[in-house]
Amino acid sequence: MPSFVLQLLITLGLATGQTAPTTLHDIVFTADFDGSPQRYVALEPEVFQPSAPVSILIALHGHGSDRWQFIRNPRDECKSARDCAVKHHLVFVSPDYRAKTSWMGPAAEADMVQILRDLRKKYSVQKIILSGGSMGGTGALTFAALHPELIDGVVSLNGTANLVDYDQFQEAIATSFGGTKSVKPEEYRKRSAELNASQLTMPIACTTGGLDKLVPPESVVRLVAQLQKQNRPTHLIHRPQGGHDTTYADATEAFEWVVSRLAIRKPPSVK
Repeated sequence: MPSFVLQLLITLGLATGQTAPTTLHDIVFTADFDGSPQRYVALEPEVFQPSAPVSILIALHGHGSDRWQFIRNPRDECKSARDCAVKHHLVFVSPDYRAKTSWMGPAAEADMVQILRDLRKKYSVQKIILSGGSMGGTGALTFAALHPELIDGVVSLNGTANLVDYDQFQEAIATSFGGTKSVKPEEYRKRSAELNASQLTMPIACTTGGLDKLVPPESVVRLVAQLQKQNRPTHLIHRPQGGHDTTYADATEAFEWVVSRLAIRKPPSVK
């Protein structure tokens, strides 16, 4: 079987703690951006009809990880995302998006556009939710601000909304963006959701921790306040004593809030 359509039948319980069987696709594609081989994983739900409308939950991994983080990792944020996909019969997609230090630079952005185009060709797509944790939470906000027409909802877990102010992982971000803040200031501005809030019209749920020093919460808190003033559908779960992680309960609340706002329909064969 060709590697770009590699299919493995697995039990979802092996990866998620759930018991419903699913089909895992580890997909290789040639990036339009530079011709390099890139990958994403797609988990199809137990009850799945290729011709029926289906919604998709995309999860973006954090710094230092790859596409397998949200597929295999037992941490709360990852398990909550997988469980949400199972509960609502969503196709669950986890891309490399230029692992392991993506930060949603131009190459990662182009890969995401290509992946979304391919998913829409493969499935009859109803809604697309973009989510992620840490670097992935940042990337979800960035991509939604850059391409609001492609995304129906966002769940950002412990991300930042302002890459102009952010001062961690600067070497990796500079490599991803093609230069430092002084060399490529426009890239840092255009990829900062807080500075492009007018683009964010879709339902957005965010989690932040007041004691998070790795990805401080202030920019996301400001972004949500700005969006709420504009009567945009937003939901912030801020834990003043929280750190750089999100509990299972809080992540689940964030996912369920977005799903409820999108009125996602169950597959025809699901009662």
